[in-house]
Amino acid sequence: MRRVIRYLFLMILIAVMAVFWSGTATATLIGNTTTTSPVESIGPANGQMVGVAHPVTVRFATAVADRAKAERSIDIRTTQPLTGTFAWTNDREAVWTPTGFLPANARITVGVGNARTEFDTNAGVYGDGDMSAHTFTLTVGGIPRTMPASYGKPKYPTPSGTFPVLEKARNVVFDSRTIGIPLSSPEGYVINGEFAERLTWGGVYIHSAPWSVEEQGNTNVSHGCLNLSPENAEWVYNVINVGDPVTLHW
Repeated sequence: MRRVIRYLFLMILIAVMAVFWSGTATATLIGNTTTTSPVESIGPANGQMVGVAHPVTVRFATAVADRAKAERSIDIRTTQPLTGTFAWTNDREAVWTPTGFLPANARITVGVGNARTEFDTNAGVYGDGDMSAHTFTLTVGGIPRTMPASYGKPKYPTPSGTFPVLEKARNVVFDSRTIGIPLSSPEGYVINGEFAERLTWGGVYIHSAPWSVEEQGNTNVSHGCLNLSPENAEWVYNVINVGDPVTLHW
């Protein structure tokens, strides 16, 4: 009988330890809440450097029935918990956006049950697009650099608001069909672009635009993107990071 009891105890201990170390096991979540959906991924990735407006994305392996409970299980902090809001892109993926901005030069820890990641924020890089003055200013560590720019023409206005840089591309093809303009239209185009930073999934970019250099600084002529000279666009590309906030305004 003692051997049976010892054997059962050993099996229970092994099972508990397997749950503790497994990345795909059912997790016991922070705040004494649980979910039957394990965590598939957390972004930003462990060790990544991002801008201060970067959201946190938690993707669960299966559909989440109780979203409120899942949100309570997600702990995002530096030395203290950080505040923000959740939005769900689908029944498996929660996106947390910070209130204001994340602290600069900080180590951010994200915990969801046994799943953990840590990422760092940069020194603080902020973009400001003044569509009335036709300028773009990038402030890095408190030092601003202002350059001529051109924004969306009245028919295709650039949106106002604050947008985090979503991704960067050294080379990108701009196709008017992706924003609803057929190639047969006088406004249609397919252009090989350079030094591009995506601001919206709808197709608004900061990018090099050698074709509009004469208008930059005085006239808005684009189809919604932020046009810069090749030299300025290259400098911005080398300095700006995914997650850096860009505010566009009149």
